[in-house]
Amino acid sequence: MHLIKQAAFAAAVTLSATSAFGQEVTLRFQHFVSPASANPTYFMQPWADMIEEQSNGRIKVELYPFMQLGGAAPSQYDLIRDGAIDGGWVIPGYQPNRFPEAEAMELPFMTTKSGEEASAAAWEFTQQFLMDDFADVHVIAAHMHGPGIVHKRGPAVETVEDFAGLKLRGPSRPATLLLEQLGATPIGMPVPQFPEALSKGVVDGGVITWEMSPSLKLNELTDSHTDVAGDRALYNLYFIWAMNKDVYEGMPDDLRAIIDANSGLMASMWAGRAHDTGDVVGRDLMAADGNQIAALSVAETDRIKAHGDTVTANWIAEMDAKGYDGAALVSAAQAVVAANIGIAN
Repeated sequence: MHLIKQAAFAAAVTLSATSAFGQEVTLRFQHFVSPASANPTYFMQPWADMIEEQSNGRIKVELYPFMQLGGAAPSQYDLIRDGAIDGGWVIPGYQPNRFPEAEAMELPFMTTKSGEEASAAAWEFTQQFLMDDFADVHVIAAHMHGPGIVHKRGPAVETVEDFAGLKLRGPSRPATLLLEQLGATPIGMPVPQFPEALSKGVVDGGVITWEMSPSLKLNELTDSHTDVAGDRALYNLYFIWAMNKDVYEGMPDDLRAIIDANSGLMASMWAGRAHDTGDVVGRDLMAADGNQIAALSVAETDRIKAHGDTVTANWIAEMDAKGYDGAALVSAAQAVVAANIGIAN
């Protein structure tokens, strides 16, 4: 992978040298979280800096957090497609049923707890099944985060029965289906709405990563944080980092080559690794503030996995009814996850 990256970069540098006085490009990329959270800190900004450095300043990537250029987080894909912004961070699951095949990667216990491993799998799955779905944008990377954690007010959940009646925020359809199966009342909402929903008592808690916890002030708004046992994530979330297709195709060949040199598997793993780095920081900060850090027992995790199997079986049947081969999608997702175990640096 490193040799491929070096070769692509060398080609980009060579092309750039031949047109040193060529077109300059400013790209406006937007996302919906704090610039201090993990992905902007450890992936987006370094990626933008890398693009600028490798283009000798001919490409500048401006990052706009908190949807500063307009729109709402669920509309991000359309903002990129329509050219309202040049690029940005997209959670396809924020538009339920629009990109159903992507949900295979988000099913319960599908991925490992390594965001980097899960992201390598996500890129492979995207290449196999999703490029047609995203044909009206230019996909730079596809990635996942690390383990999804249950954060709530009050003591940590210890058993399946503890989920009963809890109003819990979920980020995607597979996550909310699992929460419902566990007896909770799931409330789907984008991440920017989560802190206010907690502070107003709209939800008792929710599922999200360790790395997002500090920027959402979950040390103040919740009391406990619970992971499942084992090396598989309770749930995961699928993201793409994408550009407007016309903007990408309208760039000079040498500048497009620099974007290409920082795309694909390498960029996807980089984005996943950013979440892994942030997870360590976030967990430590929650613990340092005195919040309860907990993990479910193996026995209770196995009970949750059984509920997860029900969610997956129902999802396969639903996909079959829509004309997809649900079982084939699940098998393919499982295969790419298995193939990338141990790939993380």
